[in-house]
Amino acid sequence: MTARRGLLIILSSPSGAGKSTLARRLRDWDPSISFSVSATTRAPRPGEVDGADYHFLDEAAFKSMVARGEMLEHAHVFGNFYGSPMGPVQEAIEDGRDVLFDIDWQGAQQIKNSALSRHVLSVFVLPPSIAELRRRLISRGQDAPETIARRMQKSWDEISHWDGYDYVLVNDDLDATEGRLKTIVSAERMRRVQQPGLVAHVRALQSEFEETP
Repeated sequence: MTARRGLLIILSSPSGAGKSTLARRLRDWDPSISFSVSATTRAPRPGEVDGADYHFLDEAAFKSMVARGEMLEHAHVFGNFYGSPMGPVQEAIEDGRDVLFDIDWQGAQQIKNSALSRHVLSVFVLPPSIAELRRRLISRGQDAPETIARRMQKSWDEISHWDGYDYVLVNDDLDATEGRLKTIVSAERMRRVQQPGLVAHVRALQSEFEETP
């Protein structure tokens, strides 16, 4: 039977809920899962490689892709455009390779409304409590207090969109949440729409049945 189609796996959460760690563990579990390489109009930073870190485009080229419907999702952030080109993702799906998106609810909504929507698996990760979310942000030691305050203010807006996702996981225990995420991905890979060879297989069964005396 023909190999399965790939999934567009969307992970979203407020900052500090564990999304990035879960994405890393998911790729450790199955290295064939690749991150979507975004396009951007900002200049490359030292060490960044075009096509690996980002697809670096000028503004005219970026807007032209948007106009032609070649971006799964896009946004204007701090003076620059960012987006997910459709071509590489569509190619991966047809080759049976899953693509992982670490994006917010707005990008997730755009992808779910795109031409590739039937291959989307969206998962939102919730913290067990707001107090725990704040504790995790502080314990990372990466942000100044004012930055943590801004992230906390933004978290409620992000959490309010939890019901727009296929699955919602409460990350109260990282190992358990990882296990649940793997179970979801394994099951979604077996959806009927992800198995292009099923129609031919069923037809072959019907023909065999009709030929049986």
